[in-house]
Amino acid sequence: QAWIQGGRANRQTKARRDGETEWKTLGDFPEFGPAATGAPPSVAGPMPAPGGAVDALAAGGAELAGRWQRLGAAVLDGIIGCAFALPGGAMLLLGGVMAKGSHSANPTLLLPGFLVLGAGILALVIIQIYLLVTRGQTIGKKLLGIKIVTYPDEANPGFVKVWLLRSFVNGLIGAIPMVGGVYSLVDVCFIFREDRRCIHDLIAGTQVVNA
Repeated sequence: QAWIQGGRANRQTKARRDGETEWKTLGDFPEFGPAATGAPPSVAGPMPAPGGAVDALAAGGAELAGRWQRLGAAVLDGIIGCAFALPGGAMLLLGGVMAKGSHSANPTLLLPGFLVLGAGILALVIIQIYLLVTRGQTIGKKLLGIKIVTYPDEANPGFVKVWLLRSFVNGLIGAIPMVGGVYSLVDVCFIFREDRRCIHDLIAGTQVVNA
């Protein structure tokens, strides 16, 4: 005990009793336990994650989708939308150039261009709505492994919440002149809340988690 109190040994120092062959740490001997030495018992909790980072969890326990993941999914959806509109847009552009050169409209490219553009946009809308209603994902969200669920029970949102309220109504508000631009900016900034729910998530009663 005097050695421990004097700092010459600690409870991890190995020793053995006279007549025994097994070496043990001093802490394994009853007379050197916490009660005998006056040392407080260890109350260390679980080790923290490296760098102190802890994954944010949704109300139901799922891991919240990262802000960069959600931004990336939105960018991907925009790129995919441009890809679907590209064939029809190219036809309209070419038709417009030809019409400008001949000083007359060229229905050979303009009419098919409008049809192809409309068909591309319609096809994308159908695909996105189907994925949203059945899986809570757009193409971009599916590629980045995140999905939309209800708050707080993390169920499939269904058509009304995931598209009608979260997409359509939110889009209508964003389209209001002047007010819509401010609303859209504030809506995006809400992602920095602890639960990462934007205004459109609050309107629809949804949240975005890792799939």
